[in-house]
Amino acid sequence: MAHLNRRSFIRSTLVTGSGLILNPLPAWSKKLNAADSMMGVHPFIHDHPDAVFIMRTDVDAKTNSAAIKDVGLSFGRSVFGLTDDPERGVPLSNRIAIKPNLTCRFRWHEDYTIEGSMGIVTDANFTEGVIESMKELSIDASQFHVREVNCPDDLEDGGYNAMALRTGIDLQCIETPYNELNPDQITWSDIEDGIYFKRLPHIWPVNAPDTWLLNIAKLKTHAMGLTLCAKNLQGSIVKNYQQHCGNWGEPLNVDPGDVQTNAFNNIEYNYNLHKAQGIPRWDRPGQSGGIWMETWASRCLDNNAVTTAGLHIIEGVYGRDGHFIEGPNAGGLANDYMTNYIIFGLNPFYVDIIGHWIGGHEPGNFGLFHMAREKGRISTINPANIKVYEWDPGSGATYRHLNSFDRYPLKTMYLQKDYDGNSEDRWHMVDEPCDYAAFGDPFTNITEKQFSLDASYPNPATHRTHIPFKMYKGAKVRIVILDSKGAVTEVLTDRFLPAGSHMVSWDCHNHPAGLYLYQMQTGGQTLHGKIMLMR
Repeated sequence: MAHLNRRSFIRSTLVTGSGLILNPLPAWSKKLNAADSMMGVHPFIHDHPDAVFIMRTDVDAKTNSAAIKDVGLSFGRSVFGLTDDPERGVPLSNRIAIKPNLTCRFRWHEDYTIEGSMGIVTDANFTEGVIESMKELSIDASQFHVREVNCPDDLEDGGYNAMALRTGIDLQCIETPYNELNPDQITWSDIEDGIYFKRLPHIWPVNAPDTWLLNIAKLKTHAMGLTLCAKNLQGSIVKNYQQHCGNWGEPLNVDPGDVQTNAFNNIEYNYNLHKAQGIPRWDRPGQSGGIWMETWASRCLDNNAVTTAGLHIIEGVYGRDGHFIEGPNAGGLANDYMTNYIIFGLNPFYVDIIGHWIGGHEPGNFGLFHMAREKGRISTINPANIKVYEWDPGSGATYRHLNSFDRYPLKTMYLQKDYDGNSEDRWHMVDEPCDYAAFGDPFTNITEKQFSLDASYPNPATHRTHIPFKMYKGAKVRIVILDSKGAVTEVLTDRFLPAGSHMVSWDCHNHPAGLYLYQMQTGGQTLHGKIMLMR
C-alpha cells in the first residue's frame, strides 16, 4: 500500500460530493524515508486533473515581501509532498525547472519605476516561498533551475537575482539566439501534428529527461487577453523561436526545417474556418485583428503540446491591467490591484479560463480556448462547467460556485471591435455574454452544496476516531462504517439533524486492523472517507 506524507504529505482524500472534499490532517507520526520517496502534488489535485483550485490570500500591499513569501510557503507546504506511489510522484533526484513570468519590464519607458512595474512579472517573494517549501522535502537547492528567455537586465529590479542568492538556486535568463547556443543548452522537442512548428528548442533543462516543470504565471492583462499559464510557457523557448506574437505571413528568424510546410497557408485556412464558425472578435480585419490572434494561438498550442508542467499556477496576490507599462489608468499607465488569489491546477487552459473569469472577462470570447478545445486539450470553454475548489492550506478544499469569488475588472487591449458603430475603447473589458450553446458547450448548473464531510481524526486510528461534518440545512442524515468488502460494520447516526456543525465518533478498539470507509448519506447524495485502523 502506497503512503503519502509531507515530509509529510498527510492528506486524506474523500470521494467527491457537493461539499467539502478534502481536509488536510496533522502529520502522521510515521515518516517516509526521503531516500526512498518521490515528490508530487497533493493526491487530491493529482486525482482531479480537470479541476481548478483557488487559494485566497490576505496580503495588504504588493510591497509586503515577507507576507508574499509566507503565501508561497503556505501554498507550497500544502500542495507539494512526499509519496512512495510511482503513479503520483517523481524521484527526489529530479531537477525542478521553474518558469515564472519574467518578461521584459519596459525599463526604457519614460514612466518606468520599479514599484510601478511590479505586476508585469511573477512576484519573486512568492516564488521564493514555493522553492523553500519544496526544499523542506530534501530537494537540494542545486536541483532548482529558474529559466526565462526575455530581458536578463530586468531580473535585478524584479528581485530575482537577490532571491537566487538567498535560495542558492540556478537562475538563468538567456537571450542568446538559438544558433549561438551550445547543444547542451537546448532541449529539442518534436511536435506531432503541429500547426506552425515541427519542433521547438527549449532552454535546458525545460523538457529534459528527469526534470519536473513548475509553471508560475502572473495575473495580468496583455494584448492577448490575460497573459496566463499557457502563454507563460512561451518564455521557456530559445530566442527567435519564442516570438509567437509576430504577424501572420512574417517568418520567424529560425531554421526553416523546424517550421511546417505551408504553415501560414494552414493558419489562414483555420482562421477563415474559425471566423465562419463565429469565434468572437475573429472578424476584426488586418494584421492587428483575428488573423494575428490565430497565428499567435497556433504557435502557443504547438508549444503546449510538448511542454508538460507538473503544476500550473497563476500568482495573483496582486493583478495588473493594461499592457506592460501602458494602461487605462491615470497618465495612460497600467496599475496593480490587490486581488489576493492563487489559481492553480494541472490543465493550463482550464486554469486560464478561470483566470480570465476572475479578471472580469468572459472566457468564451477568447479564440485560444476555442482552438484548445478543437485540439482536444480541453472539453469545455465554459467556466461554469469547470469544477472549482477553494483551497485552504489549513482546512482543505471546498467545492465552490464561481460567483463566490470576487472578480476584478482588469482591462485589456485585446481585439477592439465596434458595437453598433461606436468604437470600443482601446482599454476595455471582453465581457459581453457568450452563447456557449452555440459552440456546443451548454451551461451546466452546479447544485448548491447541502452538506460537507470532513476528514476523520485521528487517522490512522487505534481506539477512537471522530468524524466532523456540516449541514447547510436540516435533513435526515445516515452515517455508517463500512469494512473493506463494503459491508456495514456500524451505524453511527441515522436521524434528522438541524443545520450547523456536527461530529460523530467511532469506538473502534474492538475491530480488527485494516482499511474502513465512513459513508454519509442525506438528500439522495453520498460522501465517503477513509479510516486506517492500526494495532
